[in-house]
Amino acid sequence: EAQLVESGGGSVQTGGSLRLSCAVSGISLDDCNIGWFRQAPGKVREGVSCISSSDGSTYYADSVKGRFTISRDIVRKTVYLQMNGLNPEDTAVYFCAAEIAGFVPDYFCTEYGARDGRWHYRGQGTQVTVSS
Repeated sequence: EAQLVESGGGSVQTGGSLRLSCAVSGISLDDCNIGWFRQAPGKVREGVSCISSSDGSTYYADSVKGRFTISRDIVRKTVYLQMNGLNPEDTAVYFCAAEIAGFVPDYFCTEYGARDGRWHYRGQGTQVTVSS
């Protein structure tokens, strides 16, 4: 069974940066789409970014476009989320999730996949706190 482990969270001030990592085991990054989601207390879960297994194409929520960058290292089996220009609204638990590629074509790494969050595997999450 696949396992996903996040790291890199922490506390920063407004305008700061963090890089989150999602280490994947038990499945190849060629075989799964990886998304980053976040959950803040009292707020709806949000899919913030995703990277496709097939061609590395990416999706970003409007709230993070231009500030966050998702990337992957297939050899290291790790997906990264570089977060720049952080603000207090970005405070949340961030977790990565995997969808087996081809399960529902052209879905997971879209606004619909971000909204529905129908992953096969997910990590425990890492806390990101941004203070003003």
